[in-house]
Parts: sequence; structure tokens; C-alpha cells
Amino acid sequence: MGKYDALAALLMEAIKEGGYLKKDDNSIPVGISNRHIHLSQADLETLFGSGYQLTKTKDLSQPMQYACKETLIIAGPKGAIEKVRILGPVRSESQIEILQADCFKLGVSAPVRLSGDLQGTPGITLIGPKGSVLLSKGLVIAQRHIHMTLEDAKNFGVTDGEQVTIQIDGLRGGTFSNVVIRANNTSALEFHIDTEEANAMQLATARITIVK
Repeated sequence: MGKYDALAALLMEAIKEGGYLKKDDNSIPVGISNRHIHLSQADLETLFGSGYQLTKTKDLSQPMQYACKETLIIAGPKGAIEKVRILGPVRSESQIEILQADCFKLGVSAPVRLSGDLQGTPGITLIGPKGSVLLSKGLVIAQRHIHMTLEDAKNFGVTDGEQVTIQIDGLRGGTFSNVVIRANNTSALEFHIDTEEANAMQLATARITIVK
């Protein structure tokens, strides 16, 4: 079985629940994400106060990642978006992941990037209950990707950073190219995509296969 055939065999129909597509024995779960914020400790304290710690509300599917009670306002030259959820834990640099449509409301032009690839990205203003932060960089639209362990990658015959194309069936189906494999030993097997892309192809009920 080829590397794409092996991965295709695991990307099957799933049922959406709570923002995620449920996993069964023959599927890779699909994480559908809305806009959200990752903060550095320094920015967290500026926004919420000295020594502040994030309040976890629920664990996410990726190990050690969790949704927080705290939200912020993100503000651009033309508008603002309220109640944008913070995800933990804190990071070395703040990063804000938005949707393509958010760019029009905020008056910004955010590039499509993988998480952590922030060089040359635009900044944005974050407004919290105790202060505000004007970031010089960190605003991105998340590039679709598949998390997996190094052992998963070996079994599938793919490598970290490799790009594959996904075919989505159904009345609103089509193909997603440039799906990046992110392989390391701190990840759980999962395909990540944002709400705009998922809704456009009714991903909650579609069968997913690898065509390249």
C-alpha cells in the first residue's frame, strides 16, 4: 500500500461534535477551529495583571493544549472582534489566528502560515481587562495541516513538512491542496482546518481521501 493510500484508508467519514469530528476505529479526527489567541506570559500579565495565570475550562485533543475561560478583544484599523478565546498554555511569543473574513472587519491582511511561523506577519492590538498590547507581529490565518507522531509518519510513509492533497466528496466537495504533515512526538493524530474551510465543503458529513 502506498503512502497516500495508507493515509486515505484512515481519513473516513466522521460526525461533528463540539467543534471536533468524532474519531472511530477507521478515521483520523478532524479539529475544526475558530479564531483564537495564544499569549506569551509577558503579554498575559499586561492584559490581565501581574502574575496572572490562565484558567483552563477544557482540554483540547492535542496533548497539553486547553481552552481557557479568558477572552480578549482584537482590534485593527477598521474594526474590532470581541470575546476571542485564549488557548493555553502560554507560549514564547503571542500568536493570533483569525479567519479570512475577519481581515475585512479588522482592516488587516493576514498571511496563511503554520503555527509558530511569525516572521514578517502583521501585528494587531489586544485589549484585556487590565491593559492593552500592540503586537508588532503574530497575526495569521492557519494553514491546514495534519498532526501525527513520528511513528505515525513512518507508518504512513510521510515526513514532517511534506504536503498532501485531500479530496472531499459530497455536493459541496472538492480538493484541499497544501495540507502540511506536522510530525513530532508531542502530537496526537488529527487533521486541523478552520471553520470557513470546513463549512465551505460541509466537512462534517463528507468522506475525505488523499489523492496525491
